[in-house]
Amino acid sequence: MHHLIIQYTCLLAIIIAIVMLAQKIKIAYPILLVIAGLGLGFVPGLRGIEIEPDMIFVIFLPPLLYEAAWSTSWKDFWKWRRVISSFAFIIVILTAGVVALVSSNVIPGFTLAAGFLLGGIVSPPDAVSATTILKNVKVPKRLVTILEGESLMNDAASLVIFRFAAAAVVTGSFAIGHATLSFALVIVMGILIGLAIALVFYAIHRWLPTTTNIDIILTFITPYAMYMAAEAFNFSGVLAVVSGGLFLSIRRDSFLTHRSRLQGINVWEAVAFVLNGFVFILIGLEFPVIIKDLGPNGLAPAIRYSAIISAVLIVTRLASTFGASVFTVFISRYITTADNRPGWKGPLLLGWAGMRGVVSLAAALSIPVALHSGAPFPNRSLILFITFSVILVTLILQGLTLPLLIKWVDMPDPDYTVSFEQQRQLVRKKLAVVTLNLLQKKYAKHLKENDMVKAIKIKIDADMELLADWDKADGKGRAEAFYRDYIMILEDMMQEQRDLLKTLNKKENINDDIIKQQLALLDLEQEKLRQHFSFDDE
Repeated sequence: MHHLIIQYTCLLAIIIAIVMLAQKIKIAYPILLVIAGLGLGFVPGLRGIEIEPDMIFVIFLPPLLYEAAWSTSWKDFWKWRRVISSFAFIIVILTAGVVALVSSNVIPGFTLAAGFLLGGIVSPPDAVSATTILKNVKVPKRLVTILEGESLMNDAASLVIFRFAAAAVVTGSFAIGHATLSFALVIVMGILIGLAIALVFYAIHRWLPTTTNIDIILTFITPYAMYMAAEAFNFSGVLAVVSGGLFLSIRRDSFLTHRSRLQGINVWEAVAFVLNGFVFILIGLEFPVIIKDLGPNGLAPAIRYSAIISAVLIVTRLASTFGASVFTVFISRYITTADNRPGWKGPLLLGWAGMRGVVSLAAALSIPVALHSGAPFPNRSLILFITFSVILVTLILQGLTLPLLIKWVDMPDPDYTVSFEQQRQLVRKKLAVVTLNLLQKKYAKHLKENDMVKAIKIKIDADMELLADWDKADGKGRAEAFYRDYIMILEDMMQEQRDLLKTLNKKENINDDIIKQQLALLDLEQEKLRQHFSFDDE
């Protein structure tokens, strides 16, 4: 146990160092983590790090899916629901079918069931890789929404295919009618169980005397409860977590306090970062082990099969995204669509953003080592090698070239003709107007007698004046300069206050809790400054 703690601590330090390097050189950190993991896989002290296959889903998937669901904009998700659904189900099933047909005809000894098993594993793209890359480049919001929404839903479709294919390999039989009915039942019941458990936790948060710490702990229990409850009845744990997570995310303001929301976001971002870091570096760490299991004569054919499957996946996704674009143009004659002229730029970028990652890794590692009879699971090492190769190829090839492709395509944002900065200024003006109206109508007496309330009005009036200047060509520079001076002075003041608080904390007659509270308030104030006053060049 002591040795394992040292191993994982060292690995976490390595992950942090690699992510910092990725930020410095502006490369998505999943790519560097995988490459680093490949090298670390040959280091004796780290070679033994692995996770039990049966536990891979339970450890990583529930919290990562839950965090992704909470980060998803329901408004955008609903707007693009048809595209997301087609990508998450139709394209995943189509991709799995193409991989099954190709692999069963190309790879000796590969049955159709084994092909669908491989197809279910490698068909879902990974949103973490794509969105991490897209953060560093300007891309239309709709593309990020579709990729994130697709990743939430496609995991369920691919894992259901994986489950039925694995059962077919074990039993040697496959009934398409029974599988279709079971597929629908697994999805529908998974959603219903997720919503039912979400209602239970909603009631606990809202009507029981919880604290901020209890709220945060409950948010960690929730995804595991959803996932394990659905899986206990052989339904989709993935869709249970996604549906329940979306349900609670939409209603977060009604059952969580502002402190629970603020602290919970910070905690969850850190946890998701650590889990994603471990998953991507684990891909590289496990690869040398998989190569060893193939044996000296199996490596060359495995590389050839991996190249074929990788090419099939890339071509199939590109063909599917362009096909979806053509179908959208056709169907828009009969129904209302979010965009009846998607063009070629969006489908090209969505097609090339099909990097594989967390779910493919989890599914591959969860393949049982042996059948119920005790015989080795057929082609397990080869399936693992192909899966890991696909992840590597798509992450490195598509991941490194996607930013270049985005710049070359230069796709404008068709949904927002007004810039982000202009939208922000408009929202701030509306907030200022409604606040001033409230003060003048409801608190007119306080405005005359209470100097602190007067200060609020003076601050808002000054803000409104500068916002008015922002719209003028000759006034924007003045307004921005005033804001920058304001931020600089406030940050300087807060630093002085921090220094004073640290000095006071050295005195025995000052309660340490008071100092911590004041420091936390300064942190919150600085975060408000960062969110309220940020500029495009920062």
